[in-house]
Amino acid sequence: MAEKRTEISELGEFGLIEHLTSSFQTLQPSTVLGVGDDAAIVKQTDNQVITSDMLIEGVHFDLSYMPLKHLGFKAIAVNISDIAAMNAIPSQVVVNIGLSNRFSVEAVTELYEGIRLACDAYQVDLIGGDTNASRSGLIISVTAIGFATESEIVKRSGAGESDILCVTGDLGASYLGLQVLEREKQVYMSNPDMQPKLEGYDYLMQRQLRPEARMDIIHELRGLQIVPTSMIDISDGLASEVFHLGSQSGVGFRVYEDKLPIDKVTYDTAYEFKIDATTCALNGGEDYELLFTISQSDFEKIKDHADIHLIGHAQKASAGFELATKGGNLVPIQAQGWNHMKKDN
Repeated sequence: MAEKRTEISELGEFGLIEHLTSSFQTLQPSTVLGVGDDAAIVKQTDNQVITSDMLIEGVHFDLSYMPLKHLGFKAIAVNISDIAAMNAIPSQVVVNIGLSNRFSVEAVTELYEGIRLACDAYQVDLIGGDTNASRSGLIISVTAIGFATESEIVKRSGAGESDILCVTGDLGASYLGLQVLEREKQVYMSNPDMQPKLEGYDYLMQRQLRPEARMDIIHELRGLQIVPTSMIDISDGLASEVFHLGSQSGVGFRVYEDKLPIDKVTYDTAYEFKIDATTCALNGGEDYELLFTISQSDFEKIKDHADIHLIGHAQKASAGFELATKGGNLVPIQAQGWNHMKKDN
């Protein structure tokens, strides 16, 4: 029995928006007026923190293996991660989508179910957006709004020379999840009768297809009364983000290879693909963990935290960016994170 397919033209733009947003609930007291009028109304007394991100089919995601519900969740999560990186609390999102005519109402509903799940998970309100026709597949643009007091906001530029460098979670898993998915896609394209071999890679799949923004860490840091001196989320790889913190703070960094948090599945899969696990951790990208610095005075508060890892320290800018290897050598860190604007030669 063929799956039901409802053309978007049957509902029209306003009917589609009403259909997609009817299940969303208002969660934030700062949302005065959400979806349904010419513009939304938000009332905030603290500083507003605003970020925007665009996901383009064929550049940022591949629908041959990315479920639409996961894509909807990820589109929100990557923006919430930017809010978290400013040590702010997210409150609202605006979602714009461009759709080609190959997408049905049912497909877009699945996408918005993922968006709704993310809004519930991070306690944010969908307050508006737009839908338009697209000739180049699916495009999703999300703007996220958050808030924080002046004393709570953390920028990339506050690290001092003696600060401790910390990272949450583990690194490299998302990149290897992508390698597994791309490998199985190539196998399928050469022989559609072959079933994808994804057993044992569940954690890597989750990290690539449905990453989580680390708002839990932001709330925990507040509970510990720690305000990081600088912070960034890891979207383009640890090495790239270390360079961002250092260049904007006017310091260098030394990172210790044996302190990098890498999951066993990541190690094993890197070995399978004949890739160095440390390289995956440094340059893989899309981990969406938080990289931040703290002052020496906060060390005791954080030293035993199970999900925050102390991986290095800031140093004079003239000392540069160094990796202390497991073999005891110091080598320059190379930032080779993914460049979103790079063109194929």
